[in-house]
Amino acid sequence: MAKSFRVDVVSPDKMLYTGDATFLRAQTTDGEVGILADHAPLFAELAPGGCVVVTLEDDSKVAIAAQGGFLSITEANVKVLAESAQLAEEIDIEAERAALESNEEGSAGYLQARSRIRAFEAVS
Repeated sequence: MAKSFRVDVVSPDKMLYTGDATFLRAQTTDGEVGILADHAPLFAELAPGGCVVVTLEDDSKVAIAAQGGFLSITEANVKVLAESAQLAEEIDIEAERAALESNEEGSAGYLQARSRIRAFEAVS
């Protein structure tokens, strides 16, 4: 069984996840990172259009569309501080696919839709 670590995922308006995890995956401006317990300290900017996927101790996953913000890893825990975020289970995938098609690539609407689609697909 993989060693677990503490994870908090927050946005300005709510706590999206708090609990233990065995793995965390996130897109940062420097590329995708995977985090296991005892990871070296790290501070990174979340990539526009990315998502965060938390793997729980029972191997289930929590996916979060995160628009902007930071990932902070210390010896004690991992914190995802998102400017705005949404749980995958709250996403209307058809509306997001339509938004992706109707927005110009690279625009805020396009990146938000891409983020939400990534989160939805991570747990589908």
